[in-house]
Amino acid sequence: MNTSQRSFTRMFSAANGKRRTAAAFFVLVLVLAGAAALSICAGSTQVDLPAALRALGNPADPQVRILLFVRLPRTAGALLAGAALGVAGVLIQGVLNNALAGPNIIGVNGGAGFCTLLAAAFAPELPALLPGAAFVGALGASMLIYLLAVKTGASRITLVLAGIAVSGIFSAGIDTLRTLFPDVVVGANTFLVGGLSGVTLAQLGPAAICVGAGLLLAFLFGPALDILALGEDSAKSLGMNVPAMRFVLLFTASLLSGAAVSFAGLMGFVGLIVPHVMRWFLGNNHKILMPASALAGAAFVALCDTLARVIVAPFELPVGILLAFLGGPFFIFLLLQRKRGRVYD
Repeated sequence: MNTSQRSFTRMFSAANGKRRTAAAFFVLVLVLAGAAALSICAGSTQVDLPAALRALGNPADPQVRILLFVRLPRTAGALLAGAALGVAGVLIQGVLNNALAGPNIIGVNGGAGFCTLLAAAFAPELPALLPGAAFVGALGASMLIYLLAVKTGASRITLVLAGIAVSGIFSAGIDTLRTLFPDVVVGANTFLVGGLSGVTLAQLGPAAICVGAGLLLAFLFGPALDILALGEDSAKSLGMNVPAMRFVLLFTASLLSGAAVSFAGLMGFVGLIVPHVMRWFLGNNHKILMPASALAGAAFVALCDTLARVIVAPFELPVGILLAFLGGPFFIFLLLQRKRGRVYD
């Protein structure tokens, strides 16, 4: 094959790749729109969306009240939490160079949950503190795991086990708070498994700002993960300040995880499942993987929350339980794939 033929082949492959990526994002947007519409309409009480929209001028209409005060906040919460946790998973896996990492696997969610309940116990009159407390806890857990990785040169499995140990410590702290402050930490059971029941737009306001800022930072700095994947020496030779960049990326992942935990509780496995599935379809280019994981995570949580509402109707499961049923087998599958040498970094 001569030079012109090789150039044509590369151009043809690049064009095909762009078309596949564009098609994938088109499908993701359609799935997201369908998941949001289904989340608004489905539940123990069905919402006739066209009729509710026509009756918006009548706030006393039952369909309008359900739409505005129940379904819209819940759907918005599912989309925010899913996008945040999906992107946080991509960042954590990239920084730690560990395909088995995720916000709940390595204790990031646990740290956020502990500090959230700590703030609720000692400052119940200041609910605005909860997003900040969740961020502090998530960042503390992220930095602890990162320092363990740097200082010990731990293997991927060792890092996961260390994360489980850190998560266990935070769980013990959460149980201590529940024991000492039983009247203050109200609704802790739903919070601990992850759920969106009772979410209000007022709760979502501060979290939405944090998620928006976190996604912006992730899209700006996320492509640096492609350089980090080349190895620390190569990244330094390309002019990257590796420790500073890793801190920025972990800071961003903590901001996203903490914001999600502050209103959705300890929702697990989204940051593990979504990045893997997107890599299978779209590859490891983080410029593509990051927004794809945001869209897919939002759709995934919205669909799971809808299913959790209707699967045992008229009762309702917290969505975190359903995610655990899905995430546990998925994690085992990844462990088996790793044993066969087929899990990517």
